[in-house]
Amino acid sequence: MKASDPKLADTYVEQGWVIVEQLVDDGDLERMRGELPRFARNEYPIANPPDVDPAASDDEVLSTVLAVHFPHWVSDTIAEMVSHPGIADVLGTIVGAHLPWWDGGVKCMQSMLFAKPPGLPGQAWHQDERYIPTRDRSLVGAWIALDDANEDNGCLRVLSGSHQPGRIWPLRDHGMPDEFDPGEEAHGFDGVDFDEADEVLVPAKAGDVVFFNGYLLHRSKRNASADRYRRALVNHYSSASTPLPWLVRDGLDIGVADYRSIVSVVGDDPYPERGVEPPPGKTFLRPASGSYTDAQEIISD
Repeated sequence: MKASDPKLADTYVEQGWVIVEQLVDDGDLERMRGELPRFARNEYPIANPPDVDPAASDDEVLSTVLAVHFPHWVSDTIAEMVSHPGIADVLGTIVGAHLPWWDGGVKCMQSMLFAKPPGLPGQAWHQDERYIPTRDRSLVGAWIALDDANEDNGCLRVLSGSHQPGRIWPLRDHGMPDEFDPGEEAHGFDGVDFDEADEVLVPAKAGDVVFFNGYLLHRSKRNASADRYRRALVNHYSSASTPLPWLVRDGLDIGVADYRSIVSVVGDDPYPERGVEPPPGKTFLRPASGSYTDAQEIISD
């Protein structure tokens, strides 16, 4: 689908996801790919820095890294992509398309840069809204393919329409450590309006962007290719006017909780009196194996 397609918003609202082709150019893709080894080599401040041999190749240093959390906090290249004009244009059309009085405002609160080299696991069924709650169901992930992604190297898989009930499903241990990372999987939805058998693969070309709703059930499997990365940058956005009860500190009233380490992407911040909280000066690497503490807790220590 093209960004100018008049059915863009309706398609997104109906199925919970849409792919916009060739939204990011080759120059930006190459710059983002080049950032991954810099994180793995500790060239940026890292809360949990890996033990890296300076003589190791890029493939070697990336072999144990699944993703970088919040790279836009420390990388100018990734920060620029948060407000990429083409992506912002799509977001300004779809983020609040389900809201009758949405004013078009969009903000970003998170980024994740995935490496996913050959052999590394994917992530089991989950909903991003569980981890980044919004007050108006406007959470949107913008998944930028940095490499061609298909079934072989672990492309996205979705359950179209699974966002519609607005229900957050319970979690359990997936019991498949060779296929998925240590995060738990959502379950209990089979036979309730949709089934795992209805899974849709979402292959993407480098430069394509997949936009998906925070309630959409989605997953990816292990990179089973012999020599292909499945790199991607995923930024998370919501309507600018929705408060974000995320990372709520003890004693704070949930009714007024509003995470404020944000970037205004479309329109003005409707809460200028609340200010913007400067982000921590370090980020976090998600390892390929073993358990890991919540990234935000590590960063805030």
